[in-house]
Amino acid sequence: PRIDPKYLSDERDAALLLGACPNAPAPVTLNTVKTGTPALWKVTGTRPGQVGTAYMFGTIHILPDDVQWRTPVLEAAKAVDVRVRGYVSCVLDCPYEGPIAPVAVAEVADRLYRMGCYEISLGDTIGRGTPTRARAMVEAVAAKVPIERLAAHFHDTYGQALANLYAVLEQGVATVDSSVSGLGGCPYAKGASGNVATEDVLYMLDGLGIETGVDLDEVIETGRFISTHLGRPSGSKVNRALVG
Repeated sequence: PRIDPKYLSDERDAALLLGACPNAPAPVTLNTVKTGTPALWKVTGTRPGQVGTAYMFGTIHILPDDVQWRTPVLEAAKAVDVRVRGYVSCVLDCPYEGPIAPVAVAEVADRLYRMGCYEISLGDTIGRGTPTRARAMVEAVAAKVPIERLAAHFHDTYGQALANLYAVLEQGVATVDSSVSGLGGCPYAKGASGNVATEDVLYMLDGLGIETGVDLDEVIETGRFISTHLGRPSGSKVNRALVG
């Protein structure tokens, strides 16, 4: 099944967002050839040099027409010196197909890597994965894509995200996707919560003695700000624990 177009941004406010963050490097998400290439030109034209990375999402099955839109987007990014990071969604479970075989994930990741993506983020989009399965998936992908080119992107729907991250960190994955206060979700996967909270990841990494260069206290304050603004409790267990 394809993602409903109503869930895909056309990046119409990208220029406004970049204008509000003039000193911050800003990535842009490329969803389709219809929205991706115009968005890429829009933001790079507005802030030359500010957009250093483009994100391109893939699913477990890359079909011929998918390649047709990904190729020109990659070429457009290369023309303006923007590197492209690939995402593979539903790497452990799919809301439509159920459990996903590690070899299927490895094939998609390898294809995106060979197409020119500098890094491949492996996403447990609906958060059903467990550490043993996460390790098996990364092992299969690392047989085709160098481990230093892989990133972990685990949602915390079933409370397994930190355990899964710890498992793949032990395998050599050194890049982790997270979201402040656990914001986010998956509109086409019923019940999916946000990505693992940045505060919780940092707390774990600090405890492991892993240097990140990120100030946990500042992230906690940011999480409290956005949660208050949205009128919702923080999705970070660390943030909630420190409130009292």
